[in-house]
Amino acid sequence: MGEGDTIWAPSVLPHGTLGTLSHHPQPHFGRRMESKVSEGGLNVTLTIRLLMHGKEVGSIIGKKGETVKKMREESGARINISEGNCPERIVTITGPTDAIFKAFAMIAYKFEEDIINSMSNSPATSKPPVTLRLVVPASQCGSLIGKGGSKIKEIRESTGAQVQVAGDMLPNSTERAVTISGTPDAIIQCVKQICVVMLESPPKGATIPYRPKPASTPVIFAGGQAYTIQGQYAIPHPDLTKLHQLAMQQTPFPPLGQTNPAFPGLDASPPASTHELTIPNDLIGCIIGRQGTKINEIRQMSGAQIKIANATEGSSERQITITGTPANISLAQYLINARLTSEVTGMGAL
Repeated sequence: MGEGDTIWAPSVLPHGTLGTLSHHPQPHFGRRMESKVSEGGLNVTLTIRLLMHGKEVGSIIGKKGETVKKMREESGARINISEGNCPERIVTITGPTDAIFKAFAMIAYKFEEDIINSMSNSPATSKPPVTLRLVVPASQCGSLIGKGGSKIKEIRESTGAQVQVAGDMLPNSTERAVTISGTPDAIIQCVKQICVVMLESPPKGATIPYRPKPASTPVIFAGGQAYTIQGQYAIPHPDLTKLHQLAMQQTPFPPLGQTNPAFPGLDASPPASTHELTIPNDLIGCIIGRQGTKINEIRQMSGAQIKIANATEGSSERQITITGTPANISLAQYLINARLTSEVTGMGAL
């Protein structure tokens, strides 16, 4: 135990309450969860992703980053916060399980503190629960829910926390949001049980991680630079600038499927790869645009080849295949998502 651990009451972090996991990465499925793990028997490195609103992220970062620095030091977990002026941000917590639970405890207590502070003006109301949203690969959600909802019911009953698994996947990803609410202690116990399930049932197939979209800020390309509009200001956007410049190195655009002999240097570019997206039928129009204007614009700006599959009977979705260098694909995805976001919300606050 390092210094500073005295602030953790034993009731918060009892050692070894994490089920059957020993050093076997995948224990036998038939075994019941016993809470008898040898001291440190669950020293597995895990990554957990949380979805937070900007205000919550601000609370975790603290003044000049002091809060998150303290959380990193005291928990021993790596805590990364996604960039961007998005209404939502992803907070990634990585480390051995005990470090993760310490980090979670600190976040849960910080949120409770925020709730208490916000209530100081209205002492009459009852205290709302602390709420955290995990982002979990959809392929693991079945195990988390259990047959006929048995597992999630067991977690709710044994921890006292409310747990809800979203029915739909988060936009452009194969992940779902799992919302946990309750007292900080209930949340910590609940996260422990969810971790056990995730370790026992690893994700199947590839996971497309959810990336929150910017608040539909328009992007302007000028003089080889990309700018996002924030309020009255145009803010240079280095990532998009880089993508834009990479894409623009490959102009003029040859017809699809043909190489351009006037640009022999193209062969030196990174190898082309392919990325697939599925888009609901009712939104495909906003990406294609009138007589294909929008999709042609996206092809021009990104330098990627974009093929939209014909509608198949009985399917509510259309497949989009994007081919090009990683930079082309990223820019094409960004532009497609920007179109979707503005179409779906009109405001972009997904």
